[in-house]
Amino acid sequence: MFGIVRPCSHRLGGNLKAQWMAHLCGLCLALRKDHGQFARIVTNYDGLLISVLTEAQAGVVSGGRRTAGPCALRGMRTASVAQGEGARLAAAVSLVLASAKVRDHVADRDGLLARRPVAAAARRVAAGWGRAGARGGSAVGFDTDVLVDAVDRQLGLETLAGPGTPVLAVTEPTETATAAAFAYTAVLAGRPGNAEPLAEVGRLFGRLAHLLDAVEDREADAASGAWNPLTATGTSLTEARRLADDALHGIRLALREAEFADGKLAHLLLVHELRRSVDRAFGALPACATRPPGAAHQLGSGHESGAAHRSGAAPGPTPGHPLFSPSIPAPKPKPPRSFLPGCGMFLLLCCSCQMCCAGEYEGPWSRKKREGCCRDCDCDCPCQGCDGCGCDGCDCCCPCDGC
Repeated sequence: MFGIVRPCSHRLGGNLKAQWMAHLCGLCLALRKDHGQFARIVTNYDGLLISVLTEAQAGVVSGGRRTAGPCALRGMRTASVAQGEGARLAAAVSLVLASAKVRDHVADRDGLLARRPVAAAARRVAAGWGRAGARGGSAVGFDTDVLVDAVDRQLGLETLAGPGTPVLAVTEPTETATAAAFAYTAVLAGRPGNAEPLAEVGRLFGRLAHLLDAVEDREADAASGAWNPLTATGTSLTEARRLADDALHGIRLALREAEFADGKLAHLLLVHELRRSVDRAFGALPACATRPPGAAHQLGSGHESGAAHRSGAAPGPTPGHPLFSPSIPAPKPKPPRSFLPGCGMFLLLCCSCQMCCAGEYEGPWSRKKREGCCRDCDCDCPCQGCDGCGCDGCDCCCPCDGC
């Protein structure tokens, strides 16, 4: 699984966690139903936001849920999952963007894709996903050409970008694509008045997704010589953080202008969890409340500090540790896997239930540290109120039962 909005189950609480899992499984099963078993590999946390927004506006309609059979990612349990046009739109958008990602890896000749036979096979997969995404979008009335056009413009903008180029000029295609997808959820939900504010939410979410990906990959890209928008444009981390905070504020304001039948989950994901994603990317997220001081730095503890955990750096001894030695070089970040090896690792993680239940696992492509989407967590109550979000004490601010 990949994406920037990765909520911990203890912060969702029982009801919202069930809703979130319903949309995640709904996206996965919509990909399988409409596009085949292999298409499930493009399931991602951010794509399900489209399904969440559609249902948040329309409410749970008749036929909007069904009981799915046992699945390895749910520990072989059945579950109520979302279905309908929102899940199908999410599947179509995920396929088109995954197709573009594969083509980008082929163009960059990453890993095994530098070999012609492998690159040719990857192109066929990408072309198939692109056609399937177009069919899926057409089935719900959404023209995926706006996504394809945005992706096609991205490479040209990256080629022209250099020191002094505004980084927002590079993020614009991503912003345009996500704005179109988010706005169309208003059409599916029968709330056309929401199209404009949700387009703004999507535009700013796309900006955040691009910026946070650049921040998290900055050191690894520098080590491998890969292109990074922050490095290429000379944008500092301070400026990137300012832009991210502005985007968070804009999303909060835009969400206030939209009308929802039940917007608790959408609000929690796009306001509270998105803010945590920004803090996580910039290394400002505090450690788990139940860890003793310094526990995140104990050698062999299996935990990392917030900054190291999110950047993918391995834990190491602290200056007070008896094994500490200034001469020991810091471990180099592992290079990302190319497309096909990543696909193989994805299947392994799925079949072993690690994506669902593991406290921590290695991302199949990025090799960054990830967290199982329904793992148990021993943190204390995370309720911190609704500081400045304007939600007037809504239930999502403290989803813990009995706090």
